[in-house]
Amino acid sequence: MKQASLMQPHSSKRTRKREFLDSMDRVVPWADLVALVEPYQPEGGRRGQQPFAAETMLRIHFLQQWFNLSDPAMEEALHDVSLFRNFAGLSGWDDAVPSETSILRFRHRLEEHKLAGEILAVVNDLLTAKGLLLRAGTVVDATLIAAPSSTKNKDGTRDPEMHQSKKGQQYDFGMKAHIGVDADSGLVHTVRGTAGNVADVVEANSLLHGQETDAFGDAGYQGVHKRPDAKGSVEWHVAMKPSIRRALDKGHPIQGLLHQLEKLKASIRAKVEHPFRVIKRQFGHVKVRYRGLKKNTEQLKTLFALSNLWMVRHQLVAWA
Repeated sequence: MKQASLMQPHSSKRTRKREFLDSMDRVVPWADLVALVEPYQPEGGRRGQQPFAAETMLRIHFLQQWFNLSDPAMEEALHDVSLFRNFAGLSGWDDAVPSETSILRFRHRLEEHKLAGEILAVVNDLLTAKGLLLRAGTVVDATLIAAPSSTKNKDGTRDPEMHQSKKGQQYDFGMKAHIGVDADSGLVHTVRGTAGNVADVVEANSLLHGQETDAFGDAGYQGVHKRPDAKGSVEWHVAMKPSIRRALDKGHPIQGLLHQLEKLKASIRAKVEHPFRVIKRQFGHVKVRYRGLKKNTEQLKTLFALSNLWMVRHQLVAWA
């Protein structure tokens, strides 16, 4: 058998990976996103390898986020996995494949021009137009993204922009991803990245988009309405401290109502956990990939833009 025939896939099974890429291919607003990044693509010259199309590089960039692949691993996957090649628009096995350096440079252009935030905005504009992203309320929360704590590297130091934090009796080293999500749908509209030791309440008011009338947070956001950057037009609904809530007498008329109110607020706040689950469990992003907050925050914005599309993929596919 010829080598080319050995490399061609013969299975027609609809694997989970294939189903995932098919659904995301249908819901990502490719035309709008390509129009966003194309002006920053390099022009082709007479010599050397010609630059790949903006859509091809964007598709490869998204594949990296969905499957948690480094630049070298992404290049190898394009050589090995025909499904990835087809998704990227490299349908023939004799087509050239972007090198890890080309993939790296494309990501650097996105970072240089802060296009990850623009990608999130384009996605949210689509979801708003579809009536999936409302503006009446916001839920805020933060999660720790671990960073390597080892000093066995070229510099002999840990990342100076990451920091150790304590939660309960456990110490963790890394950064925090702070998000503001729509209280109705749980879709992310604002993302901020900080060192791991920054208190959640410090970033709370910066996570509001300015059009909401109500905001929700857990007990870590106590006193948020008193901070200098608090917005008078927003009413905060912050969870009661756990120790105080445990002491409530559920049989008492007033304390029983307070307990029911806390349950209602908790049911609204629960929606903020869904995007964290998607990027950590679905996309596998549990550890920072780069040094420094800027690069990792840009990646988080892309990840949450893609998580928004993943969370409402069934509605978008039905309307396609």
